[in-house]
Amino acid sequence: MPGLGPERQRKLLAAFGLPSGIFAHSRSSIAAVIGGEGADLLLAPCERTAVDAALAWSAEAGNHILTLADSAYPQALLDTADPPIVLYVKGDPALLNRPGLAIVGARSSTAQGVANAEAFARSLSEAQLTIISGLALGIDAAAHRGALSSGEGSTVAVIGTGADRIYPAGNAALAREIAASGAIVSEFALGTPPLRHNFPRRNRLIAGLSHGVLVVEAAIGSGSLITARLATEIGREVFAIPGSIHSPLARGCHRLIREGAKLVETAEDVLEELRGRVSTLPPARTRSRRKAASAPLTAPSQPELPLTPEASKLLAALGDEAMDIDTLALRCGLTVDALYAILLPMELEAVLVRLPGNRFQRLHKEGAPVRD
Repeated sequence: MPGLGPERQRKLLAAFGLPSGIFAHSRSSIAAVIGGEGADLLLAPCERTAVDAALAWSAEAGNHILTLADSAYPQALLDTADPPIVLYVKGDPALLNRPGLAIVGARSSTAQGVANAEAFARSLSEAQLTIISGLALGIDAAAHRGALSSGEGSTVAVIGTGADRIYPAGNAALAREIAASGAIVSEFALGTPPLRHNFPRRNRLIAGLSHGVLVVEAAIGSGSLITARLATEIGREVFAIPGSIHSPLARGCHRLIREGAKLVETAEDVLEELRGRVSTLPPARTRSRRKAASAPLTAPSQPELPLTPEASKLLAALGDEAMDIDTLALRCGLTVDALYAILLPMELEAVLVRLPGNRFQRLHKEGAPVRD
């Protein structure tokens, strides 16, 4: 019912019980709970079109509508101040009551950030955590892909549109994979478009469903920082991966770390913090296994490339930060043309990657640095 927000809806449910009980009361009784204007909104004649469409949608295979009265409703959201009255779920609703970790970050992410998000998500999913994110481009999509690649299928996408719409359209194929082996969740009515103010509300559900939030990359002002703040307010753990001091996408993570977020370099760092809260997590690794697991979480495995002295010098100058071509040429003492001749084969062999703005960043092989 337009105009009757979730706060007034919860007041009605608390006062009268199930909706049938609400409508059995007089206008004056209802007005005593939500005011005269709210009572008029509630009792005014309304079209059933939206209700009928939702019921028809829920009758389709794999679609579910959960209310506060359902045993399948996620218990973690009941601990928050603003639990949705209704959740639309496409996929497996049981995942909403499994221990979860949110992985969020920048839409315009770096190649290294995407690789880190996938690797963390894969490892944490294998540790029986459901990976929760927002189906956005960049880090969110990488987190979902990493969880799906673990073989567990344990990922939940919380979206800012109706459950019958996918935004962005470029993630439609990924959304189908998630719906098939994970779950897509929305509190918005079917047909709701991707309105700007929907996404902060979406973020509070991401935080509320999770035992903790891991921020992989975030600029100052990123929506991921909103998710982290909301997580802190409801007592969830916040984790952040540090980055180069020269990268704008590391500054949000660095701010979180200064404000008390846990700095993490490996998936095991996250598990160590959560074991006191989640009894189903695997035990800590032995020291030898932990050392092997602490290698940089990076891009998918790539062939080792014997590097020329010039290429080795270039990688040493590049380090682990993203660098524009002019700065790199200056550090290497080469012309830009000469530098491109060295960069091209390295890019083809996935030793490094070209980023927007004609910048380059080194990629590491999983478990070991590139051999020079």
